[in-house]
Amino acid sequence: MNFYKYILAFLMFAAIACNEQRSGNNLQVAEDHIEEVRSKFAPDKRIALFNIDSEIREGKLIVRGETNMAHAKDSLFSKLDSAEIEYIDSIQVLPASNLNDSIYGIIDVSVANLRGEAKHSAELVTQATLGTPVDIWKRTDEWYYIQTPDGYLSWVDHGGITTMNKYEFEKWKSSEKIIFQKPFGQSFKDASLDSKPVTDLVAGAILEMEAEKGNFYKVRYPDGRAAFISKDDSAVYSQWLSALKASEENLMGTAEKLMGVPYLWGGTSAKGVDCSGFTKTIFFMNGMVIPRDASQQIREGKLIDSTGKFEKLAVGDLLFFGRPATDSTSERVVHVGMWLGNNEFIHSSGDVHISSMDSTAENFDDFNKNRYLRTKRYLDQKSEGLTYLKSENIYMTEEADTLYN
Repeated sequence: MNFYKYILAFLMFAAIACNEQRSGNNLQVAEDHIEEVRSKFAPDKRIALFNIDSEIREGKLIVRGETNMAHAKDSLFSKLDSAEIEYIDSIQVLPASNLNDSIYGIIDVSVANLRGEAKHSAELVTQATLGTPVDIWKRTDEWYYIQTPDGYLSWVDHGGITTMNKYEFEKWKSSEKIIFQKPFGQSFKDASLDSKPVTDLVAGAILEMEAEKGNFYKVRYPDGRAAFISKDDSAVYSQWLSALKASEENLMGTAEKLMGVPYLWGGTSAKGVDCSGFTKTIFFMNGMVIPRDASQQIREGKLIDSTGKFEKLAVGDLLFFGRPATDSTSERVVHVGMWLGNNEFIHSSGDVHISSMDSTAENFDDFNKNRYLRTKRYLDQKSEGLTYLKSENIYMTEEADTLYN
């Protein structure tokens, strides 16, 4: 009798062990496929959300997490189905249901500080200026998880954004806009520079235009506030865009207007810029949305030089700096500046200033010359990460662009 009990116990133990081994194998296969899909669809977590993992719970494989890419989820489950692995789908595809169709947003402060986590003490990862349209993926009571036109993912507090449903957003896009062009300025309660200010403004701010009054545009903020902006400081967006011509001269002019602006980690506005935020602002004011960080910007455009032959460079080319790859370490891009000619480049380091690659010049930058990596050209180039405002209609619908022109 005891013999049969031992046999039964052994078989039960073997079955449990077999199930555990099978579960362990399934978990490993699932993790391998998750990593494969992540590498394909979300290699850069700054611009693609794929926070997925898996676990075994009560003998069952649970695939859990969140993503804003339904096609990536479908690809993952297709792989698991092909491997004949049973699983429980616990992945949330964003936008979150508690947004109630308000999945669009417009930045409604002069400069919104966008953070890596939903708290004011979190790292400042980037900024967005007034009038920037964003996609909203999820929310807490006080914060929204958003994606800016350059693809960057971050959190904005509720005071920095006006949320909209599709109808409201399309109505906003179809309206004529003005763009603020000076580095700094203000909007006013009345059509007079002596009236009380409504808010401060920085270069690149976009507002709906309602009317003209003398030397002022009457504008409307995303949250409905009315204000007046001097025509001397701004332009009708469609007219500005139509007349816009990115050129070496215009890139240089935009860059030099920001001379002396202090360095700010995460900054992309005239209130403070980091190195890549500075180059990003230069190109935006010349009609291009470029990637946010230097390590992203270096992937775009046309390679001009990688050996320090600066005579090959043209005004507007971007110079990248950092640590080159070795047999045991990967390349690390940590800084970027824009070439001005005459052996000089302009960059944000401490503040926005001009440095030289000429060892005999007073402003010679030995430190950056020694960590120079290569130069890329954006002007008149086509690249996956370069977006031209004239072709993408980020701020206006195509119909509105045609109407106002």
